[in-house]
Amino acid sequence: MKDEKKEYVLSKQLLRSGTSIGAMIREAEHAETKKDFIHKMAIAQKESNETLYWLELLSETDYLSTEQFESIHKDAKSIMSIVTTIIKNTKKELEEEYITYHLQLITQSFSSLSFGISYSLQSFITDLYAESEIFTHFCVPKFLKK
Repeated sequence: MKDEKKEYVLSKQLLRSGTSIGAMIREAEHAETKKDFIHKMAIAQKESNETLYWLELLSETDYLSTEQFESIHKDAKSIMSIVTTIIKNTKKELEEEYITYHLQLITQSFSSLSFGISYSLQSFITDLYAESEIFTHFCVPKFLKK
C-alpha cells in the first residue's frame, strides 16, 4: 500500500473518532436521563481513547512530527480526562440520588409502621386500663380498694 494511502486511511480514522467525541458530548447535553447521559459520555470516552490510538499510530509511522504529536496528544488526553471526570461525578450524583430516594422510602415506611405501632400500643394500653378498672371493680375486695 502506498504511503499516501496509508496516511489517508489513518488520518480518516483519526478525523472520524476525533469528531465523534464532540458529537457524543453534544448528544449527551440532551440526554433523557442521567443514565442516558452517562452512556453517551462513556461513548465519548471510548472515542477519545480511540483517537489517542490513531494519534500514536500516526506518530509511530512518522506521519506526525514529534511536536505535532505531543501537542495534539496532550489536548486529546486532557479531553479524555475531563470526560472521565464528568462520568465519575455523574455516577456519584446518581448513586447519591438513589440512596437518598431509598432512605426516604425507608423513613416513610418506618414512619407509617411507627404510627401503626404507636396507635396499636395506645389502644392496647387503653384496653388494658379499662380491663384493670373492671377487674378492680369486680374482683378486688372492697377493703383493699381503700
